[in-house]
Amino acid sequence: MKKTLSLLASMALGMVACAQQADPVVMRVNGKDVTRSEFEYSFNKNNSEHTLDKKSLEDYVQLFVDFKLKVAEAEALRMDTLPSFIEEFNGYRSQQAQEYLIDTAFIERESRQVYENTKQNIGPDGLVNTAHILLMIPQNADAATQAGIKARMDSIYTCLKNGEDFSELARKHSQCGSARQGGVLGWIFGKQVVPEYAKVAYSLQVGEMSEPFLSSFGIHVMKLLDKKQFEPYEFHQKSIHAFLERQGIRRKAVEVKADSLYKQYGGKVKREDVLAYEDSLLESKYPEFRHLMQEYHDGLLLFEVSNQQVWDKAAHDEAGLEKFFKKNKKKYAWDAPRFKGAVVHCATPELAASVGKALKKMPEEEWRNYLQKEVNRDSLQLVHMVRGLFKIGSDANVDSLVFKQGAGKPMEKYPHAVVVGKVQKKYPGSYRDVRGPVTADYQTTLEKQWIESLRKKYKVEIYSEVLETVNKH
Repeated sequence: MKKTLSLLASMALGMVACAQQADPVVMRVNGKDVTRSEFEYSFNKNNSEHTLDKKSLEDYVQLFVDFKLKVAEAEALRMDTLPSFIEEFNGYRSQQAQEYLIDTAFIERESRQVYENTKQNIGPDGLVNTAHILLMIPQNADAATQAGIKARMDSIYTCLKNGEDFSELARKHSQCGSARQGGVLGWIFGKQVVPEYAKVAYSLQVGEMSEPFLSSFGIHVMKLLDKKQFEPYEFHQKSIHAFLERQGIRRKAVEVKADSLYKQYGGKVKREDVLAYEDSLLESKYPEFRHLMQEYHDGLLLFEVSNQQVWDKAAHDEAGLEKFFKKNKKKYAWDAPRFKGAVVHCATPELAASVGKALKKMPEEEWRNYLQKEVNRDSLQLVHMVRGLFKIGSDANVDSLVFKQGAGKPMEKYPHAVVVGKVQKKYPGSYRDVRGPVTADYQTTLEKQWIESLRKKYKVEIYSEVLETVNKH
Protein backbone atom coordinates (compact mmCIF):
# COMPACT_ATOMS: atom_id res chain seq x y z
CA MET A 1 0.00 0.00 0.00
CA LYS A 2 2.82 2.44 0.96
CA LYS A 3 4.58 1.75 -2.36
CA THR A 4 1.36 2.38 -4.23
CA LEU A 5 0.71 5.66 -2.47
CA SER A 6 4.31 6.71 -3.10
CA LEU A 7 3.88 5.95 -6.79
CA LEU A 8 0.66 7.91 -6.98
CA ALA A 9 2.19 10.77 -4.99
CA SER A 10 5.12 10.96 -7.42
CA MET A 11 2.66 11.07 -10.30
CA ALA A 12 0.87 13.92 -8.58
CA LEU A 13 4.17 15.77 -8.10
CA GLY A 14 4.84 15.35 -11.78
CA MET A 15 1.48 16.90 -12.54
CA VAL A 16 2.32 19.82 -10.25
CA ALA A 17 5.71 20.35 -11.93
CA CYS A 18 4.02 20.49 -15.35
CA ALA A 19 1.45 22.90 -13.98
CA GLN A 20 4.17 25.17 -12.58
CA GLN A 21 5.79 25.47 -16.00
CA ALA A 22 2.49 26.69 -17.42
CA ASP A 23 1.76 28.87 -14.39
CA PRO A 24 4.71 31.22 -13.81
CA VAL A 25 5.32 33.20 -10.63
CA VAL A 26 4.02 36.75 -10.82
CA MET A 27 5.39 37.92 -7.47
CA ARG A 28 7.16 36.69 -4.34
CA VAL A 29 6.19 38.03 -0.90
CA ASN A 30 8.39 37.11 2.06
CA GLY A 31 9.83 34.24 0.07
CA LYS A 32 6.41 32.82 -0.90
CA ASP A 33 5.55 32.52 -4.57
CA VAL A 34 2.29 33.86 -5.96
CA THR A 35 1.45 32.22 -9.28
CA ARG A 36 -0.15 34.02 -12.17
CA SER A 37 -3.29 31.88 -11.87
CA GLU A 38 -3.71 32.77 -8.18
CA PHE A 39 -3.30 36.46 -8.92
CA GLU A 40 -5.69 36.25 -11.89
CA TYR A 41 -8.27 34.45 -9.74
CA SER A 42 -8.20 37.27 -7.19
CA PHE A 43 -7.99 40.09 -9.72
CA ASN A 44 -10.84 38.82 -11.90
CA LYS A 45 -13.05 37.99 -8.93
CA ASN A 46 -12.65 41.48 -7.49
CA ASN A 47 -13.04 43.22 -10.84
CA SER A 48 -16.09 41.44 -12.22
CA GLU A 49 -18.88 43.24 -14.06
CA HIS A 50 -20.76 43.51 -10.75
CA THR A 51 -17.89 45.24 -8.93
CA LEU A 52 -18.60 48.92 -8.26
CA ASP A 53 -15.04 50.02 -7.46
CA LYS A 54 -12.98 48.42 -10.22
CA LYS A 55 -9.20 48.71 -10.05
CA SER A 56 -6.63 48.88 -12.80
CA LEU A 57 -4.08 46.10 -12.89
CA GLU A 58 -1.39 48.45 -11.59
CA ASP A 59 -3.55 49.61 -8.65
CA TYR A 60 -4.66 46.09 -7.84
CA VAL A 61 -1.08 44.83 -7.67
CA GLN A 62 -0.39 47.20 -4.77
CA LEU A 63 -3.58 46.20 -2.96
CA PHE A 64 -2.74 42.54 -3.47
CA VAL A 65 0.80 43.02 -2.16
CA ASP A 66 -0.59 44.73 0.97
CA PHE A 67 -2.97 41.81 1.42
CA LYS A 68 -0.18 39.25 1.12
CA LEU A 69 2.04 41.22 3.50
CA LYS A 70 -0.66 41.06 6.16
CA VAL A 71 -1.00 37.32 5.60
CA ALA A 72 2.80 36.98 5.91
CA GLU A 73 2.65 38.80 9.24
CA ALA A 74 -0.16 36.51 10.45
CA GLU A 75 1.92 33.48 9.52
CA ALA A 76 4.96 34.96 11.26
CA LEU A 77 2.78 35.30 14.37
CA ARG A 78 1.81 31.61 13.86
CA MET A 79 -1.88 32.43 13.69
CA ASP A 80 -2.26 29.59 11.19
CA THR A 81 -1.29 27.14 13.95
CA LEU A 82 -4.04 28.19 16.34
CA PRO A 83 -6.59 25.40 17.02
CA SER A 84 -9.45 27.80 16.24
CA PHE A 85 -7.96 28.59 12.81
CA ILE A 86 -7.23 24.96 11.99
CA GLU A 87 -10.74 23.86 12.99
CA GLU A 88 -12.47 26.56 10.96
CA PHE A 89 -10.29 26.11 7.89
CA ASN A 90 -10.53 22.31 7.89
CA GLY A 91 -14.29 22.49 8.37
CA TYR A 92 -14.65 24.78 5.35
CA ARG A 93 -12.30 22.68 3.24
CA SER A 94 -14.19 19.50 4.12
CA GLN A 95 -17.45 21.14 3.13
CA GLN A 96 -16.13 22.37 -0.21
CA ALA A 97 -14.30 19.10 -0.95
CA GLN A 98 -17.57 17.17 -0.86
CA GLU A 99 -18.51 18.57 -4.27
CA TYR A 100 -15.37 17.00 -5.75
CA LEU A 101 -15.82 13.66 -3.99
CA ILE A 102 -19.28 12.91 -5.32
CA ASP A 103 -20.35 11.97 -8.81
CA THR A 104 -22.36 15.03 -9.84
CA ALA A 105 -23.10 13.48 -13.24
CA PHE A 106 -24.77 10.57 -11.43
CA ILE A 107 -26.96 12.97 -9.46
CA GLU A 108 -27.92 14.77 -12.65
CA ARG A 109 -28.80 11.49 -14.38
CA GLU A 110 -30.97 10.45 -11.44
CA SER A 111 -32.60 13.87 -11.41
CA ARG A 112 -33.50 13.67 -15.10
CA GLN A 113 -34.84 10.17 -14.59
CA VAL A 114 -37.13 11.42 -11.82
CA TYR A 115 -38.35 14.14 -14.17
CA GLU A 116 -38.99 11.75 -17.06
CA ASN A 117 -40.85 9.30 -14.80
CA THR A 118 -43.02 12.11 -13.45
CA LYS A 119 -43.68 13.47 -16.92
CA GLN A 120 -44.72 10.00 -18.10
CA ASN A 121 -47.05 9.59 -15.12
CA ILE A 122 -48.68 12.94 -15.79
CA GLY A 123 -49.23 12.08 -19.41
CA PRO A 124 -50.15 14.26 -22.38
CA ASP A 125 -53.21 15.79 -20.69
CA GLY A 126 -51.04 17.76 -18.28
CA LEU A 127 -51.99 19.11 -14.87
CA VAL A 128 -55.16 20.68 -13.53
CA ASN A 129 -55.84 22.93 -10.56
CA THR A 130 -59.29 22.30 -9.17
CA ALA A 131 -61.49 23.26 -6.26
CA HIS A 132 -64.35 21.08 -5.10
CA ILE A 133 -67.07 20.66 -2.53
CA LEU A 134 -67.46 17.10 -1.25
CA LEU A 135 -70.33 15.61 0.70
CA MET A 136 -69.26 12.12 1.77
CA ILE A 137 -71.65 9.17 1.40
CA PRO A 138 -71.01 6.34 3.89
CA GLN A 139 -70.49 2.93 2.26
CA ASN A 140 -73.44 1.42 4.15
CA ALA A 141 -75.75 4.38 3.57
CA ASP A 142 -79.34 3.38 2.74
CA ALA A 143 -81.38 4.93 -0.06
CA ALA A 144 -82.98 7.54 2.19
CA THR A 145 -79.58 8.72 3.50
CA GLN A 146 -78.17 8.93 -0.02
CA ALA A 147 -81.21 10.88 -1.18
CA GLY A 148 -80.80 13.32 1.72
CA ILE A 149 -77.13 13.94 0.89
CA LYS A 150 -77.98 14.39 -2.78
CA ALA A 151 -80.71 16.91 -1.91
CA ARG A 152 -78.25 18.85 0.26
CA MET A 153 -75.73 18.97 -2.61
CA ASP A 154 -78.46 20.09 -5.01
CA SER A 155 -79.20 22.97 -2.64
CA ILE A 156 -75.49 23.93 -2.55
CA TYR A 157 -75.31 23.67 -6.33
CA THR A 158 -78.32 25.98 -6.69
CA CYS A 159 -76.60 28.55 -4.46
CA LEU A 160 -73.49 28.33 -6.64
CA LYS A 161 -75.47 28.84 -9.82
CA ASN A 162 -77.09 31.87 -8.20
CA GLY A 163 -73.66 33.45 -7.77
CA GLU A 164 -72.66 32.59 -4.23
CA ASP A 165 -68.89 32.33 -3.59
CA PHE A 166 -67.49 28.84 -4.29
CA SER A 167 -64.68 29.06 -1.73
CA GLU A 168 -66.99 30.25 1.05
CA LEU A 169 -69.46 27.43 0.45
CA ALA A 170 -66.56 24.96 0.33
CA ARG A 171 -65.29 26.16 3.71
CA LYS A 172 -68.77 25.91 5.16
CA HIS A 173 -70.00 22.62 3.71
CA SER A 174 -67.18 20.51 2.18
CA GLN A 175 -66.14 17.38 4.07
CA CYS A 176 -62.72 17.23 2.39
CA GLY A 177 -59.54 18.44 4.10
CA SER A 178 -59.22 21.03 1.33
CA ALA A 179 -62.21 22.89 2.81
CA ARG A 180 -59.80 25.10 4.79
CA GLN A 181 -58.34 26.30 1.47
CA GLY A 182 -61.74 26.97 -0.03
CA GLY A 183 -61.81 23.52 -1.62
CA VAL A 184 -58.62 24.05 -3.64
CA LEU A 185 -56.62 20.86 -4.19
CA GLY A 186 -53.71 22.48 -6.03
CA TRP A 187 -52.00 21.10 -9.13
CA ILE A 188 -52.80 17.42 -9.71
CA PHE A 189 -52.79 14.92 -12.54
CA GLY A 190 -55.19 12.11 -13.38
CA LYS A 191 -53.44 9.23 -11.59
CA GLN A 192 -53.44 11.12 -8.30
CA VAL A 193 -57.21 11.12 -7.92
CA VAL A 194 -60.09 8.67 -8.37
CA PRO A 195 -61.09 8.11 -12.01
CA GLU A 196 -64.49 9.83 -11.66
CA TYR A 197 -62.85 13.01 -10.39
CA ALA A 198 -60.15 12.98 -13.10
CA LYS A 199 -62.70 12.45 -15.87
CA VAL A 200 -64.72 15.50 -14.87
CA ALA A 201 -61.63 17.66 -14.21
CA TYR A 202 -60.19 17.11 -17.70
CA SER A 203 -63.58 17.65 -19.37
CA LEU A 204 -64.06 21.20 -18.04
CA GLN A 205 -62.86 24.50 -19.44
CA VAL A 206 -60.91 26.87 -17.18
CA GLY A 207 -63.39 28.75 -14.98
CA GLU A 208 -66.21 26.24 -15.68
CA MET A 209 -68.11 24.49 -12.88
CA SER A 210 -69.41 20.93 -13.07
CA GLU A 211 -72.79 19.58 -12.13
CA PRO A 212 -72.89 17.35 -9.03
CA PHE A 213 -71.23 13.99 -9.74
CA LEU A 214 -70.55 10.79 -7.81
CA SER A 215 -67.22 9.16 -6.90
CA SER A 216 -66.24 6.44 -4.47
CA PHE A 217 -65.95 9.15 -1.79
CA GLY A 218 -69.33 10.76 -2.23
CA ILE A 219 -70.87 13.54 -4.26
CA HIS A 220 -68.85 16.48 -5.61
CA VAL A 221 -69.21 19.80 -7.31
CA MET A 222 -65.99 20.91 -9.00
CA LYS A 223 -64.59 24.10 -10.46
CA LEU A 224 -61.60 24.07 -12.82
CA LEU A 225 -59.32 26.91 -11.79
CA ASP A 226 -56.49 26.37 -14.28
CA LYS A 227 -54.69 23.81 -16.46
CA LYS A 228 -51.17 23.50 -17.87
CA GLN A 229 -48.62 21.16 -19.39
CA PHE A 230 -45.79 19.86 -17.23
CA GLU A 231 -42.92 22.39 -17.32
CA PRO A 232 -39.47 21.64 -18.84
CA TYR A 233 -36.78 19.93 -16.78
CA GLU A 234 -34.93 23.16 -16.01
CA PHE A 235 -38.02 24.53 -14.26
CA HIS A 236 -38.05 21.63 -11.77
CA GLN A 237 -34.32 20.90 -11.54
CA LYS A 238 -33.72 22.57 -8.15
CA SER A 239 -36.76 21.02 -6.50
CA ILE A 240 -35.88 17.56 -7.85
CA HIS A 241 -32.32 17.93 -6.54
CA ALA A 242 -33.71 18.93 -3.15
CA PHE A 243 -36.00 15.90 -3.19
CA LEU A 244 -33.10 13.59 -4.04
CA GLU A 245 -31.01 15.19 -1.27
CA ARG A 246 -33.71 14.24 1.22
CA GLN A 247 -33.62 10.71 -0.15
CA GLY A 248 -29.87 10.45 0.53
CA ILE A 249 -28.67 10.72 -3.08
CA ARG A 250 -25.32 12.18 -2.01
CA ARG A 251 -24.34 9.03 -0.14
CA LYS A 252 -24.98 7.01 -3.28
CA ALA A 253 -23.11 9.60 -5.37
CA VAL A 254 -20.08 9.23 -3.08
CA GLU A 255 -20.14 5.47 -3.58
CA VAL A 256 -20.39 5.89 -7.36
CA LYS A 257 -17.44 8.31 -7.28
CA ALA A 258 -15.40 5.87 -5.17
CA ASP A 259 -16.14 3.04 -7.62
CA SER A 260 -15.07 5.22 -10.55
CA LEU A 261 -11.81 6.26 -8.84
CA TYR A 262 -11.10 2.69 -7.80
CA LYS A 263 -11.28 1.64 -11.43
CA GLN A 264 -9.09 4.60 -12.53
CA TYR A 265 -6.41 3.58 -10.03
CA GLY A 266 -6.65 0.03 -11.36
CA GLY A 267 -7.16 -1.45 -7.92
CA LYS A 268 -3.74 -0.19 -6.76
CA VAL A 269 -5.35 1.58 -3.81
CA LYS A 270 -7.72 -0.06 -1.38
CA ARG A 271 -11.29 0.96 -1.99
CA GLU A 272 -11.67 2.38 1.53
CA ASP A 273 -8.57 4.57 0.94
CA VAL A 274 -9.56 5.89 -2.47
CA LEU A 275 -11.61 8.88 -1.35
CA ALA A 276 -9.09 9.94 1.28
CA TYR A 277 -6.32 9.85 -1.29
CA GLU A 278 -8.41 11.70 -3.85
CA ASP A 279 -9.15 14.32 -1.21
CA SER A 280 -5.42 14.81 -0.67
CA LEU A 281 -4.96 15.56 -4.39
CA LEU A 282 -7.77 18.09 -4.82
CA GLU A 283 -5.52 21.17 -4.69
CA SER A 284 -3.16 19.73 -7.33
CA LYS A 285 -5.90 18.40 -9.63
CA TYR A 286 -8.34 21.30 -9.52
CA PRO A 287 -6.93 24.86 -9.78
CA GLU A 288 -10.29 26.43 -8.87
CA PHE A 289 -10.37 24.42 -5.64
CA ARG A 290 -6.76 25.33 -4.85
CA HIS A 291 -7.46 29.03 -5.35
CA LEU A 292 -10.63 28.87 -3.27
CA MET A 293 -8.78 27.22 -0.40
CA GLN A 294 -5.92 29.72 -0.64
CA GLU A 295 -8.41 32.57 -0.63
CA TYR A 296 -10.18 31.24 2.44
CA HIS A 297 -6.91 30.46 4.23
CA ASP A 298 -5.58 33.96 3.61
CA GLY A 299 -8.93 35.57 4.37
CA LEU A 300 -9.12 33.97 7.80
CA LEU A 301 -5.58 35.09 8.61
CA LEU A 302 -6.24 38.58 7.26
CA PHE A 303 -9.24 38.99 9.54
CA GLU A 304 -7.41 37.77 12.64
CA VAL A 305 -4.24 39.80 12.14
CA SER A 306 -6.14 42.97 11.10
CA ASN A 307 -8.37 42.67 14.13
CA GLN A 308 -5.33 42.34 16.38
CA GLN A 309 -3.17 45.01 14.78
CA VAL A 310 -5.80 47.59 13.73
CA TRP A 311 -9.51 47.15 14.40
CA ASP A 312 -9.56 45.91 17.99
CA LYS A 313 -6.53 47.98 18.86
CA ALA A 314 -8.13 51.20 17.63
CA ALA A 315 -11.44 50.50 19.29
CA HIS A 316 -9.89 50.05 22.75
CA ASP A 317 -6.92 52.43 22.62
CA GLU A 318 -8.50 55.28 24.60
CA ALA A 319 -5.23 57.19 24.97
CA GLY A 320 -4.46 56.76 21.27
CA LEU A 321 -7.92 57.95 20.26
CA GLU A 322 -7.66 61.02 22.49
CA LYS A 323 -4.22 61.89 21.12
CA PHE A 324 -5.36 61.35 17.50
CA PHE A 325 -8.45 63.52 18.10
CA LYS A 326 -6.46 66.41 19.58
CA LYS A 327 -4.01 66.28 16.67
CA ASN A 328 -6.80 66.29 14.07
CA LYS A 329 -9.45 68.29 15.96
CA LYS A 330 -10.11 70.71 13.09
CA LYS A 331 -11.31 67.81 10.93
CA TYR A 332 -14.24 67.25 13.29
CA ALA A 333 -15.41 70.88 13.54
CA TRP A 334 -19.19 71.33 13.85
CA ASP A 335 -21.21 72.78 11.00
CA ALA A 336 -23.39 74.30 13.76
CA PRO A 337 -23.17 74.44 17.58
CA ARG A 338 -24.02 71.37 19.65
CA PHE A 339 -25.31 71.04 23.20
CA LYS A 340 -23.80 68.18 25.15
CA GLY A 341 -25.71 67.31 28.28
CA ALA A 342 -29.19 66.29 29.38
CA VAL A 343 -32.80 67.37 29.43
CA VAL A 344 -34.35 66.46 32.78
CA HIS A 345 -38.16 66.34 32.73
CA CYS A 346 -39.63 66.88 36.22
CA ALA A 347 -43.02 66.54 37.86
CA THR A 348 -42.93 69.99 39.58
CA PRO A 349 -41.18 73.30 38.99
CA GLU A 350 -39.61 73.15 42.45
CA LEU A 351 -38.11 69.74 41.65
CA ALA A 352 -36.78 71.04 38.33
CA ALA A 353 -35.00 73.86 40.08
CA SER A 354 -33.44 71.66 42.78
CA VAL A 355 -32.43 68.89 40.36
CA GLY A 356 -30.86 71.37 37.95
CA LYS A 357 -28.89 73.00 40.77
CA ALA A 358 -27.65 69.63 42.09
CA LEU A 359 -26.61 68.19 38.71
CA LYS A 360 -24.61 71.29 37.79
CA LYS A 361 -22.35 70.67 40.78
CA MET A 362 -21.40 67.09 39.88
CA PRO A 363 -19.65 65.27 37.00
CA GLU A 364 -21.84 64.06 34.14
CA GLU A 365 -21.13 60.39 34.84
CA GLU A 366 -22.78 60.76 38.28
CA TRP A 367 -26.07 62.27 37.05
CA ARG A 368 -28.00 59.08 36.46
CA ASN A 369 -26.92 57.47 39.72
CA TYR A 370 -27.93 60.60 41.67
CA LEU A 371 -31.41 60.71 40.11
CA GLN A 372 -32.02 57.01 40.78
CA LYS A 373 -30.88 57.12 44.41
CA GLU A 374 -31.95 60.60 45.53
CA VAL A 375 -35.00 61.49 43.42
CA ASN A 376 -36.68 58.44 41.85
CA ARG A 377 -36.83 56.50 45.10
CA ASP A 378 -39.27 53.80 46.22
CA SER A 379 -40.43 53.17 42.62
CA LEU A 380 -41.89 56.71 42.51
CA GLN A 381 -40.72 58.20 39.20
CA LEU A 382 -40.51 61.98 39.57
CA VAL A 383 -38.02 62.76 36.79
CA HIS A 384 -37.11 61.46 33.34
CA MET A 385 -33.68 62.26 31.88
CA VAL A 386 -32.67 62.30 28.21
CA ARG A 387 -28.90 62.58 27.63
CA GLY A 388 -27.13 63.18 24.37
CA LEU A 389 -25.36 65.46 21.94
CA PHE A 390 -28.04 67.76 20.53
CA LYS A 391 -28.01 70.04 17.53
CA ILE A 392 -30.72 72.54 16.64
CA GLY A 393 -33.86 70.68 15.61
CA SER A 394 -33.11 67.39 17.38
CA ASP A 395 -34.99 68.21 20.60
CA ALA A 396 -37.63 70.93 21.06
CA ASN A 397 -36.72 71.50 24.71
CA VAL A 398 -33.03 71.97 23.94
CA ASP A 399 -33.97 74.34 21.10
CA SER A 400 -36.05 76.41 23.50
CA LEU A 401 -33.97 76.34 26.68
CA VAL A 402 -30.44 76.31 25.19
CA PHE A 403 -30.61 77.81 21.69
CA LYS A 404 -33.60 80.10 22.47
CA GLN A 405 -35.53 78.94 19.41
CA GLY A 406 -39.19 77.89 19.33
CA ALA A 407 -41.27 76.48 22.16
CA GLY A 408 -40.49 73.47 24.31
CA LYS A 409 -42.43 70.21 24.26
CA PRO A 410 -43.29 69.22 27.85
CA MET A 411 -43.94 65.58 28.70
CA GLU A 412 -47.40 64.78 30.05
CA LYS A 413 -46.23 63.30 33.39
CA TYR A 414 -43.17 65.57 33.65
CA PRO A 415 -44.24 69.01 32.37
CA HIS A 416 -41.27 70.98 33.74
CA ALA A 417 -37.90 70.67 32.04
CA VAL A 418 -34.40 71.80 32.97
CA VAL A 419 -31.21 71.42 30.92
CA VAL A 420 -27.74 70.64 32.26
CA GLY A 421 -24.57 70.65 30.18
CA LYS A 422 -22.41 72.78 27.87
CA VAL A 423 -22.68 74.26 24.41
CA GLN A 424 -19.89 73.22 22.07
CA LYS A 425 -19.76 76.10 19.63
CA LYS A 426 -17.19 74.91 17.08
CA TYR A 427 -15.46 71.69 18.11
CA PRO A 428 -16.42 68.57 20.04
CA GLY A 429 -15.22 68.69 23.62
CA SER A 430 -13.83 65.14 23.46
CA TYR A 431 -13.22 62.35 20.96
CA ARG A 432 -16.06 60.53 22.72
CA ASP A 433 -18.49 63.04 21.19
CA VAL A 434 -17.47 61.87 17.68
CA ARG A 435 -16.14 58.43 18.58
CA GLY A 436 -17.40 56.70 15.41
CA PRO A 437 -15.62 58.84 12.79
CA VAL A 438 -12.54 59.31 15.00
CA THR A 439 -12.20 55.54 15.47
CA ALA A 440 -12.60 54.94 11.73
CA ASP A 441 -9.96 57.55 10.89
CA TYR A 442 -7.64 56.23 13.60
CA GLN A 443 -7.99 52.72 12.16
CA THR A 444 -7.09 54.05 8.71
CA THR A 445 -4.00 55.74 10.13
CA LEU A 446 -2.93 52.64 12.08
CA GLU A 447 -3.37 50.48 8.99
CA LYS A 448 -1.31 52.86 6.86
CA GLN A 449 1.48 52.83 9.45
CA TRP A 450 1.23 49.07 9.75
CA ILE A 451 1.53 48.51 5.99
CA GLU A 452 4.55 50.82 5.85
CA SER A 453 6.23 48.77 8.55
CA LEU A 454 5.36 45.49 6.78
CA ARG A 455 6.86 46.73 3.51
CA LYS A 456 10.09 47.44 5.39
CA LYS A 457 9.96 44.13 7.26
CA TYR A 458 9.24 41.72 4.39
CA LYS A 459 10.81 41.49 0.95
CA VAL A 460 8.50 41.90 -2.06
CA GLU A 461 9.55 40.93 -5.59
CA ILE A 462 7.27 41.64 -8.56
CA TYR A 463 8.04 40.12 -11.96
CA SER A 464 6.83 42.70 -14.45
CA GLU A 465 7.33 40.50 -17.51
CA VAL A 466 4.95 37.90 -16.05
CA LEU A 467 2.56 40.56 -14.80
CA GLU A 468 2.17 41.84 -18.33
CA THR A 469 0.77 38.46 -19.40
CA VAL A 470 -2.09 38.48 -16.86
CA ASN A 471 -5.33 37.61 -18.69
CA LYS A 472 -3.38 37.62 -21.99
CA HIS A 473 -2.08 34.08 -22.30
